[in-house]
Amino acid sequence: MKPFRVVTLEQRVPEWHAARVGMLTGTCAADMLATIKSGEAAARRDLRTRLVVERLTGQLQEEGGFVSKDMQRGSDLEGDAIAAYELASENMVQPVGFLAHLELPAGCSPDGQVSDYSGIVEVKVPKSATHLGYLRSGKVPTAYLHQITHNLWISGAAWCDFISFHPRFPEAVRLFVRRVHRADVDLKAYELAVRLFLGEVDRELAEVQSLAGAAA
Repeated sequence: MKPFRVVTLEQRVPEWHAARVGMLTGTCAADMLATIKSGEAAARRDLRTRLVVERLTGQLQEEGGFVSKDMQRGSDLEGDAIAAYELASENMVQPVGFLAHLELPAGCSPDGQVSDYSGIVEVKVPKSATHLGYLRSGKVPTAYLHQITHNLWISGAAWCDFISFHPRFPEAVRLFVRRVHRADVDLKAYELAVRLFLGEVDRELAEVQSLAGAAA
């Protein structure tokens, strides 16, 4: 039995957006874990508030957000990046919709899965300078490690391949791939952080609902 249920088989359709309402997703992982020396990080507080509002209204607060040219370019070229990865790795990537945790209001939408979720992929088609930076570092960018950790936790996959692709680079350096194994990340600590955060969301939601009930 897989550790998730598939809510929708296609990303960015209305059902996919609806499935994400009030859910902690991979793109939110870094905000959930954000810290400062004293008090609470604004990103963490804002995420908690957003999830409370989404549960109250039943509407995604992020929907209809700004899509930059770089973001659109990345979306348009994602298929090319996956094709290059498949050729280089001999892994066939299958599309993924929205995967929901069986117990908690959390889920993820990996960019693809391999061999019935033995592995998952995270695909980026960044600017030239960013891709070059990945090549020089030879590592998975720190900015995406939290998202990868979240997606490994939800999917149960043994590994995640981080993929960066730039079609204008020479063929030898057009594709950058680094693997994060499940054993490389502390999933127990991550799940504990998720449960603590979602407990805060539940308590804040209950407080708002009690105020609404008292005002009725």
